[in-house]
Amino acid sequence: MSEPFIHSHAICESKKIGIKTRIWAFSHVLPGAVIGQDCNICDHVFIENDVVLGDNVTVKCGVQLWDGLRVGNNVFIGPNVTFANDKYPRSKVYPDQFLQTIIKDGVSIGANATILPGITIGANAMIGAGTVVTKSVPDNALVVGNPGRLKGYVGAKSEIDHERGLVSKNKDNHQGAIPSRVKGVQLAFLPMVNDLRGNLSVGEFERHIPFIPRRYFMVFDVPSKEVRGEHAHLKCHQYLICIKGECSVLVDDGVNREAFKLDKNNLGLYLPPMTWGVQYNYSHDAVLLVFASDYYDPSDYVRSYDEFIALIKLQSVQEKK
Repeated sequence: MSEPFIHSHAICESKKIGIKTRIWAFSHVLPGAVIGQDCNICDHVFIENDVVLGDNVTVKCGVQLWDGLRVGNNVFIGPNVTFANDKYPRSKVYPDQFLQTIIKDGVSIGANATILPGITIGANAMIGAGTVVTKSVPDNALVVGNPGRLKGYVGAKSEIDHERGLVSKNKDNHQGAIPSRVKGVQLAFLPMVNDLRGNLSVGEFERHIPFIPRRYFMVFDVPSKEVRGEHAHLKCHQYLICIKGECSVLVDDGVNREAFKLDKNNLGLYLPPMTWGVQYNYSHDAVLLVFASDYYDPSDYVRSYDEFIALIKLQSVQEKK
């Protein structure tokens, strides 16, 4: 069994250091800190008492990890990343408890990013260099800028080229549908009639839109930095049309992930049950119309991505029996 390596010019007061972990010169680890296996703590890193790091974590030079930080497995923290744990700091004035910041498994944080306290960065998210993260980040999200804004999703295939007008011959797809890599998801150009008196777009239920809706709702006046959706449905089907402006939609079936830009008012996106959906990058004038196959039922929502993945795996096992 390989013991942790502590450089002769490092100060490591903690006894809770995992095997194969390396702590390099001029780093200082306080007694209460917990560091997992096979981590790499580079030069000039300070780790306070109430900090927990998982396995295979890399912390590059010049980083300070303050009380309340929880870091998962396989996380990369780039050079000079700054964490905070107090929203309203005052000299020698301490809160009863510091805010907890959670960095989930597989996250990468680029150099010089700033992470404000009390937020969660979701699994496998990517934070760009120099980004200021002011609010919690969804799983798999790509966040950049100051303040940090969601610009896409890690692992999502590039958006379908709408102009190619590719129509599926699959009998399971509905009229005018463009194939998607995500199970059951269909993108379609709805019929458009251009006229000097004004244009008209039409969609017929059970022909273009593969269900008869019991409900509709509209989303509008969304600040461009905000994210909507972030859930799946157990039974409900949905059909999305951005009737004004534009927005992007991430769809995920637990295996494949794809992003679409709804930027035409006759472009519709069908989401079957058990599709994780997120809407983001709304234009200031965007109006998103959504048809739903069922009445509102809070018990039909899956709001945790971890729960969604667990249900997908369970469904796959049951289908194989």
